[in-house]
Amino acid sequence: MTPLRIALAGLAALAVAMGIGRFAFTPIMPMMLHDGVVDLQHASWLASTNYLGYLVGALLCTFDPWLRRALGLRKPADGPAIVRRGLVATALLTLAMALPWPWTWPTLRFAAGVVSAYVLLQSSGWCLAQLAARGKPSLAGVMFAGPGVGIVGSGLLGGAMVAWQWRASAAWIVFGLLAALLTAAVWQVFRREQEAPLQHAAAATAAMAAPSPSAPAARHEAHGKAEVGVLAMAYGISGFGYIVTATFLPVIARAAIPGSPLIDLFWPIFGGGVVCGALLSARLNAAIDRRRLLAGAYVLQAAGIGLGVAWPTQAGFAIGSLLLGFPFTTLTLFALQEARRIRPHNATPTMGLITTLWALGQSLGPPMVSGLLRLSGGDVHAAFQRALLVAATALLVGAAMFVASARTWPARPPGRAA
Repeated sequence: MTPLRIALAGLAALAVAMGIGRFAFTPIMPMMLHDGVVDLQHASWLASTNYLGYLVGALLCTFDPWLRRALGLRKPADGPAIVRRGLVATALLTLAMALPWPWTWPTLRFAAGVVSAYVLLQSSGWCLAQLAARGKPSLAGVMFAGPGVGIVGSGLLGGAMVAWQWRASAAWIVFGLLAALLTAAVWQVFRREQEAPLQHAAAATAAMAAPSPSAPAARHEAHGKAEVGVLAMAYGISGFGYIVTATFLPVIARAAIPGSPLIDLFWPIFGGGVVCGALLSARLNAAIDRRRLLAGAYVLQAAGIGLGVAWPTQAGFAIGSLLLGFPFTTLTLFALQEARRIRPHNATPTMGLITTLWALGQSLGPPMVSGLLRLSGGDVHAAFQRALLVAATALLVGAAMFVASARTWPARPPGRAA
């Protein structure tokens, strides 16, 4: 099995889990609103159920070893088998959204969120192990471009179906079939017999992390709790900051610049930014303090959101979408690297904690929009303007937290003596 094939399989798995399982709802939402099957408040709650499902999935993955011990299961989780089942479930749950049973949709979106968390964590961990075992950890950037590829594909397809005046139910069927095709394409890659030897799993984890400073373990313990607290809170802000735009971008653009021929291209532009950022992240200098990179990424996303508020034109939305998407997956990579730096001997629960707070943060975005819609008396444009300002401000607060953390607990350069 070649490293490139493994990286491309990881890309496809993340494209299905994230680009379709989670974010296909964004380009389909205008069709659902047009069909009259949901209103904007109902759509907000549907989005929230998906994000809450992701939160539950992240928690289950985090506590999976403990749960297996509690249930008396001695065998460790079979990562490739979980990925296979998750990809099949994503295709089926997407297809089921075409059924004319609105009362089932919240459950379907919740389940899709749970599954997307499992596929994201299991496929990325397994592929990283395989790449490290083959001496190609740098191909991780290709894999993490998967969500962006899925967003670009779903966005372009969704825009075309809007132009053709398709119904939302047909769109769900198309995306479900696309997920099934991608699943079939990578089915043979995710096999247990391809798993790397146990010693390579540690190398894979190291490939995700920036080189740890050589400071004594006592220092990590003395300041670790406070550093982890700041990291978790700041990373949770990221989930809250991006999600309003990521959920409602086509609807926001329609309210701000109705009739624009580029409205349905802003979401694929966001996905293109995700792809470019993921590929670039593998080339960044590993010695740079990840907290400063995170702060810069937050400022970049806040600027992208602010452009849509201050310059609500075709150019403003296009540039803003690109800026918002560019650091999307690199934020996750940098945050995981920072968690491993702070807690090198207890990294897994730390990563689970920050992932949980990120999922919690994103689950709060759609309810905020729903509340602002009520306060604005149904004025969609005014509600979104306020929601975007809140999101951009939150991201700036998160950036300030990372800068303060870097100044309070400076990281020692690799190789420097304590």
